[in-house]
Amino acid sequence: MAGKLDSDPGSAFGGQARKRNGLKDLWRRFSKNRLAVVALVIVIILVMSAVFADKIMPYSYSKQDPSISFQMPNAQHLLGTDNYGRDLLSRIIYGGRISLLVSVVAVAISLAIGGFLGATAGYFAGIYENGVMRAMDIIMAVPGFLLAISVSAALGGGLLNTSVAISIGGIPMCTRLMRATVMTIKDQEYIEAALALGNSRMRILFKHIIPNTLSPMIVDTTLKIGINILAISGLSFVGLGVQPPTPEWGSIMAAGRDYIRDFWPLVTFPGIAIMLTMFGFNVLGDGLRDALDPRLKR
Repeated sequence: MAGKLDSDPGSAFGGQARKRNGLKDLWRRFSKNRLAVVALVIVIILVMSAVFADKIMPYSYSKQDPSISFQMPNAQHLLGTDNYGRDLLSRIIYGGRISLLVSVVAVAISLAIGGFLGATAGYFAGIYENGVMRAMDIIMAVPGFLLAISVSAALGGGLLNTSVAISIGGIPMCTRLMRATVMTIKDQEYIEAALALGNSRMRILFKHIIPNTLSPMIVDTTLKIGINILAISGLSFVGLGVQPPTPEWGSIMAAGRDYIRDFWPLVTFPGIAIMLTMFGFNVLGDGLRDALDPRLKR
């Protein structure tokens, strides 16, 4: 008993040391990709701007002043004002919060449903796997954006409904990725050892298999956040996403399309925000994938 007690603190400290070393090794490989580091900085700025939007907005996003409508960028309004005299910078900052919130909720829904279906289908196989994967094939037969438009039109606008509409199209890819990852893990020797020790299949699935699928799922989640923001902006642009007066990048661009020839800031600056966000999350996802690839640890 004494030997066991003596060994426990050492093993705990050893595990913490290995974890720290693993994180340092991960950061070392990630930091070699200069473009990925730039993308990380962009994502951090985006997230911080979304979290502290109320603090950093120079004006209220909903404050109207028709006397200063269609102002070009100036010292008082750095990005100009829109057709109602609202500060464009404030609306873009707050719109980033809405876009990021809806995108994260959509990713969480698709990850929870698709991850569970993919993990159970890959581990238990058989008739259940065939049924799940054929259902995913049916959903994938419909273009993702068209499916989002159909669901959004049926449910109506709003933050939650838009999140659900976007998430449904992401479930099949999440399911397929999780299933493929689980199938490569379930035949490993440590899984067979856990089964031989009397662990139930559900315990093995949730304790030993799913934790080892985190790396590819983290990368996929990072990529999906950027893709979802583009889809959310598209839905708002056609009038089916986040509804006015709540600002969202797509709805801001939709309001400016009638003035695109006469007042370019109303379309250009939200477009730049979408472009930078897509760049940040996509390149960050690529950098994480390279850093987490076990073949690069050599």
